[in-house]
Amino acid sequence: MLQTDSEFTKTRWICTVIGLGFYLADIVTDVGLAVKYFLVGNLVWAGLTLLFVVVGSATTQVFSYTWYRDDMRNPLVNPDGDRLISGMNRGGLIGLHVMQMGVFTRYYHLLKAGHKAVWSKSPETVEFHREVHLDLFGQATDLSMLKLFETFLESVPQLLFQLYILLGCGHKSILQCICMVGSFINIAWAIVDYRRCLRRSLPQVQEMPSGLPTFVYLLYKLLTITTHILSLSLFLILSPYSTLGMAVVWLAGTVWAHWVRTDFCTSRGLERLYRIIVGVVLMFTFFNVKGQDTSWQMAVYYILFALVNFSGPLLLVLVRPEVNDAEYFWPVTLLIFGGTVLGLAFLLLYYTVYHPRGRSLQADEVDGQMGQEREPDTMLRMRNFLQL
Repeated sequence: MLQTDSEFTKTRWICTVIGLGFYLADIVTDVGLAVKYFLVGNLVWAGLTLLFVVVGSATTQVFSYTWYRDDMRNPLVNPDGDRLISGMNRGGLIGLHVMQMGVFTRYYHLLKAGHKAVWSKSPETVEFHREVHLDLFGQATDLSMLKLFETFLESVPQLLFQLYILLGCGHKSILQCICMVGSFINIAWAIVDYRRCLRRSLPQVQEMPSGLPTFVYLLYKLLTITTHILSLSLFLILSPYSTLGMAVVWLAGTVWAHWVRTDFCTSRGLERLYRIIVGVVLMFTFFNVKGQDTSWQMAVYYILFALVNFSGPLLLVLVRPEVNDAEYFWPVTLLIFGGTVLGLAFLLLYYTVYHPRGRSLQADEVDGQMGQEREPDTMLRMRNFLQL
């Protein structure tokens, strides 16, 4: 029989609705803040705030359309070969994604199919039940990957930029605070959702229980990412030319992705775009880009990560000693130092105690080989995506 944790339950359907709400709220508040900056004459702030939204949305639309197109061409996903996927032809898909509606379309199909599956009382065979829920998790998996793209291309840089405006320029407003809180919640939600989808979708990866392991992982990621964002905001306050140093870090991450030869995409051009995005992700946190043992790479990354975090406040107080009198400096410095230490402590706790190792349990006689049927499509995407 299908295991409980492999079922798309009512709770997971409700969480999908909540995730959609966070996604909408994040976009609306960012656009609203950009409009407010424009109305008060801060054109550069308005342009950059809106730019992050556009870049994040446009990138997710490109990958969303490409995955729909790949599924349309895949006989295992589209056995009828009728050039339709999720009831849409290629022209309809292009139009939806040009209008930036691709992600919302995916949410619509997932929620519609999920509602029918979890609230339907109609009798169904075990095999049909299993296929329906595997398909739902496949759709949720695609959404989680797209959300991770959007998080690191929009929410993370948006939070960094708004912190710079708040701390460095002394400009603050209620809408700005709402925007920053929305970005923070979106980061937390996307990270946990992706971790859960990854562990549930890959048959060769052992599922991690929810509860304390998930909480430890969330704290590790949130503390390391947010303290790094705070430290980078201090570098920006020190000098806007610090963006050149960030560009060097991004380039190093992109070159690393090229060097290890990631093979996530079906086309060479899209693979280059993916590697550029990996470079952005590696600016803020570590992911395994090839699914191989990267223990020493992670150790080097977080040693350098800690040095950057600690050097931000130190350089600022040495170069600009007047910041000692700023009301934000010491609270932010304490958050950076304390959060970095705690984040690295939770990292060690997670990988020494809670990180699942080995392959998943064998399927029972009814299920057969778990995930075997799904391997050629969504599971293949997840296998080659950023690993935990």
